[in-house]
Amino acid sequence: MRFEGVGRRYGPRGPWVLREVGMDLPAGTLTRVTGANGTGKSTLLRLAAGLDAPGEGRITGRPARTAYVPERFPAALPLTALGYLVHLGRIQGLDRRTARRRAGEWLERFGAGGYRDTRLGELSKGSSQKVAVAQALLAAPGLLVLDEAWTGLDTGARNELDQAVRERTAAGGRVLFVDHDPRRLAGEPDAVWTVAAGRVTRFDVEPPVAELRVHITATAGTGVPEGLPTAYVRRDGDRLTVTAAPSASDAILRALLDAGWHIDTLRTGTHTTDDESVRA
Repeated sequence: MRFEGVGRRYGPRGPWVLREVGMDLPAGTLTRVTGANGTGKSTLLRLAAGLDAPGEGRITGRPARTAYVPERFPAALPLTALGYLVHLGRIQGLDRRTARRRAGEWLERFGAGGYRDTRLGELSKGSSQKVAVAQALLAAPGLLVLDEAWTGLDTGARNELDQAVRERTAAGGRVLFVDHDPRRLAGEPDAVWTVAAGRVTRFDVEPPVAELRVHITATAGTGVPEGLPTAYVRRDGDRLTVTAAPSASDAILRALLDAGWHIDTLRTGTHTTDDESVRA
C-alpha cells in the first residue's frame, strides 16, 4: 500500500492539513504515527482507511478488507453489542453464522462477553470501546487502522489488543496506529512516521520514551483529585494543567472526569514542568 504525493484539506479554499505525503505500508508490518494534537494524525489515518479522499495525489494498494477504530465510538445505535457486531460482520462479507461466532469470541476475548445482549447506548465508555475494537477484528482485515483505540480500555483489554495487533501483522496484515502512550508496542513498529506542519516524516528510531510527557488541561471542576499518579499539577483559577508520563494518562483522565472537570486538551510533547509546578 502506498501514498503518492497525497494532500488533504477541508473545503475548496481551506488550508492544507497534509501535503505531499509519500509513505509505504508493506504487508505484514506495524506502523506508528506520532505528532502533536492538531497536526493531522487522524486525517492521515482516515485517508489510509479510505474514510477521507485525498485532495491531491493518490493512495494505491489498499486491501479489500480494511478496518478502522476511532478514539470515540458512536454508541447511540439501536442495537445490542452482539447484534451490532453481527451486522458489521455481514457488511464485511461474513455469513451470519460465522459473524455471530466471531463476534462472541472477540467479546469474550476483550472481557465483554457479559454485555453481548446489552444495547450499545447502555454500555460504559470502556465496554463501548471493546465493541469498537471487536468489530474491526471480525473479518481479519488486511489493513487495521487504530486511532487511539486503546483509550478507555482496561489493562486486560489493552493487552489483548496488543496481542491482536501482533497476530494481524504475523498473518500478513498491515497495522497503522496512533496512541498517546509511547510505551504502547514500544520497539515493535517496523516504521515510525511523525506528522508536523502538514508533512509526514519517517524516523528510523522511535523517540526516547523518557523525554515524552502528556499534558492535560481541564476547566470547570471542583477540587483537585488526590493522588494523581506521577503527575505535576498547576491550578490557575478554574483552569487545571496536569503533566505526567503518558502511561499515567488514562488514570488521570478518569480521576479528573470523576471530579467534574471538563477536559479541554490532551497532547504529548517533550516540554517539562517548571519549578512552580506542584507534584501530586
